[in-house]
Amino acid sequence: MSQTQTKAPARPQLWWRIAARVVLIVFVGMIMIWVVQKSSARLDTNTEPAGFARGLLHGALMPMALPNLIVGHNPTIYAPNNTGRFYKLGYTAGVNGCGLIFFGAFFWRVNRIRRRLRERESQPDAELKIGN
Repeated sequence: MSQTQTKAPARPQLWWRIAARVVLIVFVGMIMIWVVQKSSARLDTNTEPAGFARGLLHGALMPMALPNLIVGHNPTIYAPNNTGRFYKLGYTAGVNGCGLIFFGAFFWRVNRIRRRLRERESQPDAELKIGN
């Protein structure tokens, strides 16, 4: 009888993965701060009433305003000089679209992790297989 054992592929150490995620989160936060600052400054120069398109942009940028607010910047996330219903429809569509992308990606990832865990539980342990 021969015993077969398979080694698991080498995985990065836990501290390295945590450090990489922290760096990624900080980097994405910095990009969000820069994007919101530039777009807010550009949109503030326009004196016309904000319509659907600007409402859509303001709505999409609103969730990304949090990092700016934390570091002390005050970006424009709602135009008081707007066209009314069409601006509000655009704003609502922007907020919901941004939420759909963020939460859709989050729940897709959670579902993928759950699926992997179920697959691991249903498969017999490869190290305990004994061949002839």
